Amino acid sequence: MKSFANTVFAVVDLETTGTQREDNNHIIQFGCAIIKNLKVVKTYSFLINPHREIPIAVQNLTHIHDKDVAHQKDFSYYAPQIIKILKDTVFVAHNVNFDLPFLNYELVEHGYEPLTNRAIDTVELAKIAFPTEPSYKLSDLTAQLQIEHLNPHKADSDAYGTAVLLIKIIRRLEKLPQATLNTLSSLAHGLIRDTSWIFTTIADDARKEKRPLPAKYQQVRQIILRKQKSVANNEQEHSATFPQSDQAKRKLFKKKINYRQPQVDLINQIEQFINISDQKALLVEAPNGTGKTFSYLFAYSYQLYTSRKLVIATPTKVLQRQIINKEIPQLLNVTNLDLKAEEVKASNHYLDLDGFYQSLYQDTPNKLTLVLQMRILVWLTETNTGDLDELQLTNYRAPLFAQIAHPGDARVGSSFAKVDFWNLARQRQEQADILVTNHAFLANHYNDTIWGQNPYLVIDEAHRFVDNVISSRNDSFQFESLWGALTHLRNLLFYADDSVFNQYGNDVQFNFLLEKLDPQILDLIKVINHLQHLLCSKKKKAVSQSVLANGNLLLSFKGTDLFPKNNQFLVKLAELQRKLENVRQQTNQILFKLYNETDSSNIDRDAILSDISAQIDQLDYYITKSYQLSDLLRKRTYLDLEGFIVSLTNPQDPLSANLSWLMLDATPELRKIYDRFDHILFVSATLTSENGFDFIVKQLGLTDLTPQEYVGTSTFKLADHLEVLSVNDLPDVNEPTFAKILIQILEHDLQTKNHVLVLMTNLELIKNVYSAIINSPHLRDFEILAQGVSGSNNRIIKRFAIAKRAIILGADSFWEGIDFHECGVDLVIATKLPFESPDLPEVKLRQKQLVDSGVDVFHSDTMPRAIIRFKQGMGRLIRGEQDRGQFLILDSRLWTKDYGQVFLAAIPVKVKKINLNELEEKLDNYDK
Repeated sequence: MKSFANTVFAVVDLETTGTQREDNNHIIQFGCAIIKNLKVVKTYSFLINPHREIPIAVQNLTHIHDKDVAHQKDFSYYAPQIIKILKDTVFVAHNVNFDLPFLNYELVEHGYEPLTNRAIDTVELAKIAFPTEPSYKLSDLTAQLQIEHLNPHKADSDAYGTAVLLIKIIRRLEKLPQATLNTLSSLAHGLIRDTSWIFTTIADDARKEKRPLPAKYQQVRQIILRKQKSVANNEQEHSATFPQSDQAKRKLFKKKINYRQPQVDLINQIEQFINISDQKALLVEAPNGTGKTFSYLFAYSYQLYTSRKLVIATPTKVLQRQIINKEIPQLLNVTNLDLKAEEVKASNHYLDLDGFYQSLYQDTPNKLTLVLQMRILVWLTETNTGDLDELQLTNYRAPLFAQIAHPGDARVGSSFAKVDFWNLARQRQEQADILVTNHAFLANHYNDTIWGQNPYLVIDEAHRFVDNVISSRNDSFQFESLWGALTHLRNLLFYADDSVFNQYGNDVQFNFLLEKLDPQILDLIKVINHLQHLLCSKKKKAVSQSVLANGNLLLSFKGTDLFPKNNQFLVKLAELQRKLENVRQQTNQILFKLYNETDSSNIDRDAILSDISAQIDQLDYYITKSYQLSDLLRKRTYLDLEGFIVSLTNPQDPLSANLSWLMLDATPELRKIYDRFDHILFVSATLTSENGFDFIVKQLGLTDLTPQEYVGTSTFKLADHLEVLSVNDLPDVNEPTFAKILIQILEHDLQTKNHVLVLMTNLELIKNVYSAIINSPHLRDFEILAQGVSGSNNRIIKRFAIAKRAIILGADSFWEGIDFHECGVDLVIATKLPFESPDLPEVKLRQKQLVDSGVDVFHSDTMPRAIIRFKQGMGRLIRGEQDRGQFLILDSRLWTKDYGQVFLAAIPVKVKKINLNELEEKLDNYDK
């Protein structure tokens, strides 16, 4: 295909003193690459004097300094030349809605007419053409697509990189099937400026060629899908024999993986455990980098037959994919076993083709939805699974996901039934020998038939299992939101310009239904308010009260204190359920009558149908939540195991109260899970605290199972890979001067590092440190990422992995469970020993329960949790034998408090105690 053979593209990139063009900001560099016949034929670059200082942040980003432009010509000199270069071209930019308006503003300010060229945007084009890329920043795209791009954030280099990107985008789109191009072309009119022209041109040119659909695709209605492999029945038994002797294992490993005696010892330990019939549980602490995943896979794999599966549960979906894509292929390569492995996750991770197809023919979507739909259309020509996680989105909050996430039903009789991604995934899972899931899914679906009969279970990163089980059970009832939904429903029915009453009020039947429903909605709101008052009336019984930064008041309660026997709340909750179901039923009658309206000339009918239908879904959601809550409150024996938090968005107003609940003791739930599985292995690099398993045995609810215990040894000399430094002359971590010294360390002592993880315990301190260093000239080569500031944790992790040099300021989850396999970490800084904040409601409630049971909270709960988290933070460094790095501790309590000795004992190498003035030299010379 030769689309655009006669088109001249001018790919433009500007560097400016700031983003707000009206605020005395000007162009400091104009870069342009000319494309003819889809080849870059010429580039231009002009440094331009803005007649103002260039801000430090811009200098750090572009490496263009005041002295570089001081003797250059200003924009008035270059304007005629720029106009001439861009004449009769298609204007292209990576974020065209910045570059074109900015350039036109400068032209108009200097007395020239604004450009009226056709203009297209490569950000939107790249998202659609390459839907699974982790980032669409230009520097990231050029790296991922192997586009030579020598000087990112220099206009000439960026223009050239964008030009090559545009050519790759066009070549990719030209290869798409005709039906996909047709649908993309029909949707594209909502894209930025003239970007749709790219799609319509390619679709029109392809149509002239009348290309047949390639054999690798199939068409269902107007959707083109990659053909899926049929799921074959797996009836044969695996007859391979476990290599009992170490010599046999050495022979098997030869030329495939290194033979490491500590790893083989671990394999043997697990294999012995599996073959002792009366053993139920084994706890294994295996140091990072010792191949624990391969070890347990190897030990269990020889036990797997058609009727018996191995289930592996990890804390995150990232680790799930790593086991599926890396660890299991390595196992099969070494053993030559014929085993099938599949990922197991909730149905809403899979695309519902029916819902997606319907979404394409509804009202004009917003820009976010439109681009997402177009990305999915291209992705469907690539994916073998339909797993939405392949799109590498950092959140799933776009309204489209409510419609296109698979609900988990069988989809019999649908046009897409035979190609339904979720059902195909279930079929593959039924035939698999190894199933890899996550802790939360296992906790909520442990009785699923997918696990088969008498399955084995491995709980990886087991130190996180209980918290994940608990968080999967935690829930809330947002009374304010229900009240808001009912108010919105009244507006749709009575008060909006296009309300049902205003459109159909003259209809006797509609009028009857509306007059009956309105007082019932108002009555329901009164019941909601009564429930809110009842919650607030127990304020004096609260275990703790805390005020968040946003002003919300949190009241924490033991279950039996907030809901004593024969309490009025349960009676009123039953009344809410009755009235809620009544309102839902009568609203549904109005919806049904609207559907059957014969007068279709009313253009507002579809909109009101959609809105009321959405409100009924909301009512269904709250009906379900109300029954969950009442079931919980009726189980009096379980109430002491639950904590409740009443949150008020306005501390003075009881009608702003909402209720959430959290499990304080997961033991009963854990026992149900364990009963479903056989020979359960709990494995992690951090299960022991103070050289014993006592804490984790209690936390995991394993006391009655009397588990076996095993501590593995490292397969390499850890001291050659890990250096631990502790600065002993810093002020107390709570002193204001501590933050200032931390900022100085980050600005001046990281010159030899590329990837630095700064672990903190306070989100407010993170924001303050971020603000102080984000524009520091000393850190201009680093991408600075901060939890709570730089987007979701997923986005931060992706940015960190992609960037050549980056710093993360993180708390909470960044201490554990996040691996940086793609880039590694050079330095981890523990700013503070990771004790839980005693002010958190969930911590207060758990500790109150322990105190009531006569437990020494600090030594039996607080310290073990802190030690495990501390060891996990250190574990961010050494994930394998190739990793090397430094762990820096800035909390002087390590040396001044008695409990500091417990932390020191948890560090597997000798700690080097240093002064602050020695730090830079220690960090600089480590890599040498």
